[in-house]
Amino acid sequence: MTLTTPCTFALGDWKLHLVSDGRFWLDGGAMFGVIPKALWSRVIESDEKNRIPLALNCLLIQAGEKNILVDTGAGTKENAKFRDIYRADPVGMLLPQLEHLGVKDVDIHWVINTHLHFDHCGGNTRYDGAQERPAFPKATYFVQRGEMEAARFPNERNRASYLSRNWACIGSRFELLDGECELMPGISVFPSPGHTAHHQSVRVEREGRVVVFLGDVMPTVNHIALPWIMSYDLYPVTTLETKKRLLSQMVDEEWLSIFEHEAFRPLGRVCREEDKFLFEEAQDLATKRWCG
Repeated sequence: MTLTTPCTFALGDWKLHLVSDGRFWLDGGAMFGVIPKALWSRVIESDEKNRIPLALNCLLIQAGEKNILVDTGAGTKENAKFRDIYRADPVGMLLPQLEHLGVKDVDIHWVINTHLHFDHCGGNTRYDGAQERPAFPKATYFVQRGEMEAARFPNERNRASYLSRNWACIGSRFELLDGECELMPGISVFPSPGHTAHHQSVRVEREGRVVVFLGDVMPTVNHIALPWIMSYDLYPVTTLETKKRLLSQMVDEEWLSIFEHEAFRPLGRVCREEDKFLFEEAQDLATKRWCG
């Protein structure tokens, strides 16, 4: 499933829009790590190459006069070989979906990247002829300082995920953060390490309600279960500790959570039954001030 039009809901007097850059497919075994296919195949089907569908969900926050975009999907720069490997179809939907909301590229004030893997920041830039240019020419981009260092100096394991064409031309317009940071009242980032050492998630709070954009710490609702951790995570034990901390807070404070790669139920709340964390899907977001 791919969002063909944005899903809009209110958080106090702010508007939030779940927008999509499209869909791609990754190996199911890699997505669920030590969980055997006999288990994960009960919750999601794979194709003939063992790949499962993943969304490229992004978030547009309209907070007062600011338009703030969280992650930018895979973008439009990749070639046919790339699209075949990742079954990337469709991709490059982000700008048309923003335009559907009446928001042009020049209207974006901030772009927040959870991290700099290609499926989260590919839409940061676009080609102008053969030259990369910032896709949002008036925006300030935010990422953790340590994440930028990892992207600049990748190793053999993560080199395929850090593609300099997605961030290098932005240069000094990146604002590098060090740990938890409030960017403005009601919008903050906080470290959620494990997938990468300096991965961050985004918290939006208004009138006592909280929305969290998780990034890759829990990419789909199936990753709520504690041992379901991606093989792509560089520090899986750290991911486990991050999830334990986050899930308890998500339950206790009744956060609405956005799962960036969830193709079917991207918005909802986490609840707890005895020693298990479970997912409750948000319903009728377009017609409710607050879901749940």
